[in-house]
Amino acid sequence: MVFAPPKAPESLMTTVAIVEDNATLRSFLVDLINATPGHRCLCACGSAEEALVQIPQHQPNVVLMDIHLPRQSGIECTARLRHELPDTQVIILTVYKNIETIFEALKAGACGYLLKRSKESEILEAIAEVRAGGAPMTSEIARMLVRSFREPSSAKVPETALSTRETEILAQLAEGLANKEIASKLSISVSTVRSHLLHIYEKLHVRGRTEATAKFLRSRPADSPAQAALAK
Repeated sequence: MVFAPPKAPESLMTTVAIVEDNATLRSFLVDLINATPGHRCLCACGSAEEALVQIPQHQPNVVLMDIHLPRQSGIECTARLRHELPDTQVIILTVYKNIETIFEALKAGACGYLLKRSKESEILEAIAEVRAGGAPMTSEIARMLVRSFREPSSAKVPETALSTRETEILAQLAEGLANKEIASKLSISVSTVRSHLLHIYEKLHVRGRTEATAKFLRSRPADSPAQAALAK
């Protein structure tokens, strides 16, 4: 399903694509996005295969992605889209809430994870949050992640791998701060933050801010400031 381009300049819109095999829910999400000022649904796909054709053509800002799709999974689709469209943010919108699936989705490059029972306002807030550089999650999912971070793990972040400044930025990232907020707090430019983040991702062998945060938190004691902030 393909939609006409918005009347307003696309640069002023938040453009969204939907990947959902349930036709009723897919239609509901299309209507929700198009009824929200400043938002436009560019395409709605019923399968990963359709999404991998349509979404690169439209290059939306945000993708709402289901996990359980007819053939190829939403996690596989997310990984391929993030490789092809690194600036497009993917929010998982699913019924699955087991920790293994959550981590698989985050490792694939998803920047947010919501349950389908989320309110309309929560979905729209999540879209706004990823556009601002955040990583939105249903509160239940966030609590599950915090509990998993507190479990013993052998996957430690090598302390010598990061510079002092990179460690500071990673700690701010773990507290949920956007790039602009980190820049303001550390009195550096946003471009400098981005540059440090690229070095951090390379050193930690991760593909984005969510995976870097997860790896960082797993390396800290349960009562570290970053985890305490997330637990609130």
